[in-house]
Amino acid sequence: MRITHYGHACVLLETGSTRLLLDPGTFSSGFESLTELDAILVTHQHFDHMDLERLPALIAANPRARLVVDEGSAPAISDLGTTPTVVRPGESVGIGGSTVNVVGGDHATIYGDLPGIPNVGYVVDDGAFYHPGDSLVAPEQSVDVLGLPTAAPWLKLSESVDFLHEVGPRIAVPIHEKLLARPEVYTSWFDRLSGESTAVLALKHAEATQL
Repeated sequence: MRITHYGHACVLLETGSTRLLLDPGTFSSGFESLTELDAILVTHQHFDHMDLERLPALIAANPRARLVVDEGSAPAISDLGTTPTVVRPGESVGIGGSTVNVVGGDHATIYGDLPGIPNVGYVVDDGAFYHPGDSLVAPEQSVDVLGLPTAAPWLKLSESVDFLHEVGPRIAVPIHEKLLARPEVYTSWFDRLSGESTAVLALKHAEATQL
């Protein structure tokens, strides 16, 4: 599997048979020129995970790609004149030669009783890669490579580390880092606290890495 990080939550997975782009949002860059995608997957409706201005051109450049979204994102996608595949926790969807299991359900709490929104996580190929979106839900199956949320209004370092321990992947790839001036500070803490069984790998922007 090859993985390319386009900044923040946006990740391209190439499984050998399938090209999946996850969460192309406003804080990410470089994904706009991608073609031959099999699917574009969105975890939730927040702008840093779904850029409604750049999404139409991306869809047009990838006419055979399925657009897979949560229930909360579906209305905004429909307003663009596109009919998405809407998924819910507990469902699975076959895309090319890959299977994506849908987990989670709710965005992590930002503060107190502020209204929440839906959020789904995507587990690709029985745990080969897991993108949790904006949540800290550990899937039932084991995970090989984890997209590890790094910094957000709903998140603190200790929660990320606890999530990392709970999931226990072979490799953790820090994502959701664009709110930080120095994300390497957080990455160093992840590396120190990850444990012997997990390697923490900070990917270079828009550079494909074999994992």
